Amino acid sequence: MAASCLGRGVVRLLGGLRGVGARGLAAPRLWGSASAPAAPAGSYQERIALAASEPAAFWGPLARDVLVWDTPYHTVSDCDFRSGRIGWFLGGQLNVSVNCLDQHVRKSPESVALIWEQDEPGTEVRITYRELLETTCRLANTLKRHGVHRGDRVAIYMPVSPLAVAAMLACARIGAIHTVVFAGFSAGSLAARINDVLQPHGPDFCQHPEQPESRFSSEPPAKCKVVITFNQGLRGGRVVELKKIVDEAVKLCPTVQHVLVAHRTDNKVHMGDLDIPLEQEMAKEEPVCAPESMGSEDTLFLLYTSGSTGTPKGLVHTQAGYLLYAALTHRFVFDYRPGDVFGCVADIGWITGHSYVVYGPLCNGATSVLFESTPVYPDAGRYWEMVQRLKINQFYGSPTAFRLLLKFEDSWVKKYDRSSLRTLGSVGEPINHEAWQWLHRVVGDSRCTLVDTWWQTETGGICISPRPSEEGAEILPCMAMRPLFGIVPVLMDEKGNVLKGGDVSGALCLSQAWPGMARTIFGDHQRFMDAYFEAYPGYYFTGDGAYRTEDGYYQITGRMDDVINISGHRLGTAEIEDAMADHPAVPETAVIGYPHDIKGEAAFAFIVLKDDAGDADVVVKELRSVVASKIAKYAVPDQVLVVKRLPKTRSGKVMRRLLRKIVTGRAQDLGDITTMEDPTVITEILSAYQEYKDKSGAAQ
Repeated sequence: MAASCLGRGVVRLLGGLRGVGARGLAAPRLWGSASAPAAPAGSYQERIALAASEPAAFWGPLARDVLVWDTPYHTVSDCDFRSGRIGWFLGGQLNVSVNCLDQHVRKSPESVALIWEQDEPGTEVRITYRELLETTCRLANTLKRHGVHRGDRVAIYMPVSPLAVAAMLACARIGAIHTVVFAGFSAGSLAARINDVLQPHGPDFCQHPEQPESRFSSEPPAKCKVVITFNQGLRGGRVVELKKIVDEAVKLCPTVQHVLVAHRTDNKVHMGDLDIPLEQEMAKEEPVCAPESMGSEDTLFLLYTSGSTGTPKGLVHTQAGYLLYAALTHRFVFDYRPGDVFGCVADIGWITGHSYVVYGPLCNGATSVLFESTPVYPDAGRYWEMVQRLKINQFYGSPTAFRLLLKFEDSWVKKYDRSSLRTLGSVGEPINHEAWQWLHRVVGDSRCTLVDTWWQTETGGICISPRPSEEGAEILPCMAMRPLFGIVPVLMDEKGNVLKGGDVSGALCLSQAWPGMARTIFGDHQRFMDAYFEAYPGYYFTGDGAYRTEDGYYQITGRMDDVINISGHRLGTAEIEDAMADHPAVPETAVIGYPHDIKGEAAFAFIVLKDDAGDADVVVKELRSVVASKIAKYAVPDQVLVVKRLPKTRSGKVMRRLLRKIVTGRAQDLGDITTMEDPTVITEILSAYQEYKDKSGAAQ
């Protein structure tokens, strides 16, 4: 293990785990063999039909065979979108950490669970399933000794690292509920998420009446007593002062009693009355911790996502259904095979990291890569050098990163051996045509399967993807295409009618429940119902628009609030963005709608140009021509503004609502911008917009 860059505390801890043996194994479970997940019998179309028509017949055998249970479930599902009742595998009991760790340690304790790709390239650290189990048990015992009990909430403010994964699994082992907060949020954002955990702000919610232990009672929920963090983080060659941010946050969180501080660097930080050196405390503990037996519908974690109002929503994900769905989608979508190295470069602070860095791969016994750095540190070849060195078989990243890398020469990709790759994946937003083609032809050498996946924090896992499918089925560029097993999409018109047939566009809804979906918004079930089930009663409303082809394939056209109506023509802004992004000088675009006296709405485009783009006016003229030819003349943006950068969240999503406020004269009230990666970009855009108005008389 390359320990020199781990930091003294983590080195000492992991070094102490060597040679401990298999004492951390849980006692044999009572029911379920947890064999490697196999696809249900029948063709793809037959399996899709079975999952849609008989969910119990489809999911029941899979849950029995894939997961390790303490107590068998008596009811596969009991769900009703009209009342908001969602329950899966009722009566069953299990422990998520046992499914992710113990079962694999029994079979192959020295198999590699995690490869930590640290900030500095070439300094990867490999963690076996035995080491991860023992680390998890020590941390679980440490949490218990510091007052964390079943049902309590634990805030985790850590960058991508084995210890962060162990913290999540330690919570799962003792029945605590983790809330991972992206290690880049401000102190105020961190405090808000901790305090939201403490104070419910809506009506009581029971996850399912047949599992009373799963209820949020009318009593205040258990307090968040503990925050887990590092002294510092490392990203892109920079030091991130995590502990200082936590210090500021906990001043606003009166119920936090302990801050457990691990060491990522050798640098000393101030240790106050609340602070406890985590490695020292873990070293006192045994690498054995009896797992709590949890009900299928008990809460596993809370994860916050942005709301349309700007107020983050704490989505509740539960135990059995979420784990099963994460594991199966990981296997089916990416063609995961035993022995593969799975490389998802998402942060664990987001749902992609939860499902496809931690829970899905570990439940399947996979080797999962933890990526601590950035796509361009120390250079634009970072991803592909890592693929060569670690021999990664599946690579899952974001269109934002791919568009960033498009600015650089293809030689940064081609200089590295990528022959190990079989599957490439895109996640987070619709991928534009240029990025898709680059990923397919340059990165994948036109031989890798490319899956453009659609899903949400709310869905828990991938819902629409080109794979799985019939063997050899076509994959169309920039299309999510096929629903996963148990996902039944429908498109709705403006009046709430289901649109039939192909060549139609509408609001994307899902007509039946699936195991991985969120159960509620923490403390505010009415908000959950209003957000997802009020617009189209009896259906889950995704908030996205979609187009269905004559062949029944789905293309995501963007958020419904990113749909504009130009002279009676409804148009997804993503369509305009995709057309403009085909221009070789334009790596990034963002289009919003704004009021127009004659058209009702018009399109306003913000574009980022490459350094060697040449005359900006010429590029803008060419872009207008491209949009007219690819879509229609009515789709041509009335206004095009060249900017240096676009406003993005820390997960890489463009914050179009801020652009809309700037253009419509509401820049003084931007709302919640705590998720923004760099707030100074707003000043840049405001300055560019004012100069643009002064020069051209653009409509406000």
